[in-house]
Amino acid sequence: MNSYKRWNNIVGWIVFAIAAMTYLLTMEPSSSLWDCSEFIATSYKLEVGHPPGAPLFMLLARLATILAPSTYYVPHMVNAMNCLASAFCILFLFWTITHLARRILTRQGAELTKANIVAVLGTGAVGALAYTFTDTFWFSAIEGEVYALSSMFTALVVWLMLKWEEQADQPHSMRWIVLIAYLMGLSIGVHILNLLTVPALVFIYYFRKTQRITFKGIAVSTLISGAILVFINSIIIPHTVYIGALFDLFFVNSLGLPVNSGLVFFVVALLGALGMGVYFTHKKGRTVLNLVLLSTLMILIGYSSYASVTIRAAANPPMNSNNPSNPFALYSLLNRDQYGDKPLLYGPQFSAPTSGYKYKDVRYLDDDGKYKTVSIISGYEHPDEFMHLFPRMWNYAASKESYKSWSAYRTRTDYERDENGEIVRDAQGRPNKIEVLDFGRRTLWDDGSGYEPLVIVEPTFRENLNYFFTYQLNHMYWRYFLWNFVGRQSDIQPTDAIITDGNWLSGIKWIDELYLGPQDNLPDEIANNKGRNTYYFLPFLLGLIGLIYQLNRDPRNFSIVMWLFVMMGIALVVYFNTSPNEPRERDYVYAGSFYAFCIWIGLGVLAVCDLIVWATRRKGLMAPIAATVVCMVVPGILAAQNWDDHDRSHRTMARDIGWNYLQSVLPNAIVINYGDNDTFPLWFNQEVDGVRPDVRIMNTSYLGAEWYIDELKTKANDAPGIPFTLPRSKYTYTNDMLPIENIVDRPLELKEAIDFIRNEDPRTKLVLSNGSKIDYLPSNRFALPVNKDNAIASGIVKEADRDLMVDTIYMELPKRAIDKSEMMLLDMLAHFDWKRPIHFTQVYTLQSLG
Repeated sequence: MNSYKRWNNIVGWIVFAIAAMTYLLTMEPSSSLWDCSEFIATSYKLEVGHPPGAPLFMLLARLATILAPSTYYVPHMVNAMNCLASAFCILFLFWTITHLARRILTRQGAELTKANIVAVLGTGAVGALAYTFTDTFWFSAIEGEVYALSSMFTALVVWLMLKWEEQADQPHSMRWIVLIAYLMGLSIGVHILNLLTVPALVFIYYFRKTQRITFKGIAVSTLISGAILVFINSIIIPHTVYIGALFDLFFVNSLGLPVNSGLVFFVVALLGALGMGVYFTHKKGRTVLNLVLLSTLMILIGYSSYASVTIRAAANPPMNSNNPSNPFALYSLLNRDQYGDKPLLYGPQFSAPTSGYKYKDVRYLDDDGKYKTVSIISGYEHPDEFMHLFPRMWNYAASKESYKSWSAYRTRTDYERDENGEIVRDAQGRPNKIEVLDFGRRTLWDDGSGYEPLVIVEPTFRENLNYFFTYQLNHMYWRYFLWNFVGRQSDIQPTDAIITDGNWLSGIKWIDELYLGPQDNLPDEIANNKGRNTYYFLPFLLGLIGLIYQLNRDPRNFSIVMWLFVMMGIALVVYFNTSPNEPRERDYVYAGSFYAFCIWIGLGVLAVCDLIVWATRRKGLMAPIAATVVCMVVPGILAAQNWDDHDRSHRTMARDIGWNYLQSVLPNAIVINYGDNDTFPLWFNQEVDGVRPDVRIMNTSYLGAEWYIDELKTKANDAPGIPFTLPRSKYTYTNDMLPIENIVDRPLELKEAIDFIRNEDPRTKLVLSNGSKIDYLPSNRFALPVNKDNAIASGIVKEADRDLMVDTIYMELPKRAIDKSEMMLLDMLAHFDWKRPIHFTQVYTLQSLG
């Protein structure tokens, strides 16, 4: 046994070294696209990133950046941290696989022979190295995102639970569970995906503590695991902050104490109460209750990394998403309020008519430092007859056609006819058939207006299920699964010019042509694409063999791995309820499911070993060595095929985009842009490398949020604030939509229009049917005077072009209303003195202003 432990450690660390070297050699030397640029920038200066925040990741990444010899190496250090975290994930996966393999070979009291030790080590090496080189995990392992560290926590807590299983009968074995609780609390500060391991951990505990498996025991264990998930995700994470916010409301508004004093009081009282509970339950020998209280306490201690979010937000750094400097704002950040809600098991579909609005109370800090409560619209109400079970097609912002293309059934056949009504036939005299797609059921709905009933086209339950299976499950999960274990045609997303959606490609010609069509005369961008990988089904087949092998030899542990596979894959598909036409691939969220499948890839080595023993009728070291060598083809082919498309050691595109933007603008400029990839690279260049700190970035996708308007008003680095003049009362949870009533038949000077909005005279308000009064614009035509001298002095216009300048710019908004972000853009232009150049990165930003 000692020999096994020694070699288990040695081979495990060798696998770790291979993974670490692979990731460090192929990691991106700078920030990547999407969230990576923001994460690196916020980590470097400990700023506040987008909801729900990742404070533990920020703190660890900050420690890594301290080791950087210069700002140039800051992204290197964050990416290297993720490379090492990913390598540790591979190490814990190796030890998890060897534990499960040893359980199979030592069942019924069998001893570990030398041959068995080699077989066990072979299973761990093959399975862990296979995961090392899989497409999804490798991609996340070498960039500055949270998923690498999250995967490490996932692998670590599963391995620790198996360590508890080994020592469950020893005194103080529960320390492993307490440690797991602490790590789960910490992982909340990275990503909550780690919580999905809870059902597997509960079943490890159940199988270890019982000898006889019953249906009742399985049902109770399932309910307990669900209760733990709900307790952590729906009570501890949001409601500890919410209750603390209510204390803060009383302390601030009633007692006149500083902001956050109530939250601090609640946290201290809660931790003190739990500490006393732990002490007294220990003294009285209440073991189970003591474990529950101690685990809850450790989760909260780990979760306390979120305190850094509020601390840093109070300092008002340049990047301060949602400004969670008080507990109510922190609660909104944790709840991801800015992303809205989606129905899960019951709700309306995208075409459902509305019958009213949903309202919720929101509390925020007013200018006088007190909490103010307002009621805001949080969504729509829908008639009861349009509420359904399992609504998959829910997003009214998505088009009917996008849903129809994924869900409609071919239900009838028609024929092509000429102008005389005759059926058109082909050269063989056969009628040209046309398959007609039906979609939804049509319902006449009377909205009570007195007009004719509306015709509502609503998807059927069958079409919802079809959409779930074809798009959400097949296209957005199984397609990714096949990319990792069968092959991939290319890394090109669907376009009108290239007929492909990056489907799986096995490398077996007749199978690929059956599914994808001829593969001989493909466009060069597909045929020579670095993302074109062929695995010949080998990883998939070995994993399937391992799945069947574990099911037959060790059904208890098979169910544990299956829990991991389902919870981190199919359960997430149901939970995310994805809409069509995602802007990027989302395979990274399913990495945990692929981690579970690689356990079965490793266990497939045992099946191959048994097959060799059966075929040769010889036991000994030859069979496990041969099985390991043969099965190493799987990680080998994954490494060979995936290396070229995962070698990002020379990619600096995201950093270069931001650098080019910033270097192309005039001094003291304002850059108006839109979206993540248009904004985060610029923030990275400014916050990390100090490129053009005189430039102010305005992300219009955030401009409808009151916290962002507040942020833009203040100085950031060397750039003054944006010249907004409207008071907070005009944009804080109000004026989300500003009506336009053309009662003034002339172009209004923009200052005049903004002054009209600012005015509190009742005559400047629009009276609604319910008697309430709101702000509005009295015209849709505006005039912006041009200060020619300032425009030339600032470099906006060359002196040679002075004669080409107009005295006034006129604009017209072809709309009946504008949103808050457009109102703020008008406010900025109204007080624009032509001393600060304005640059746009998106054409449609200009178009939105008319």
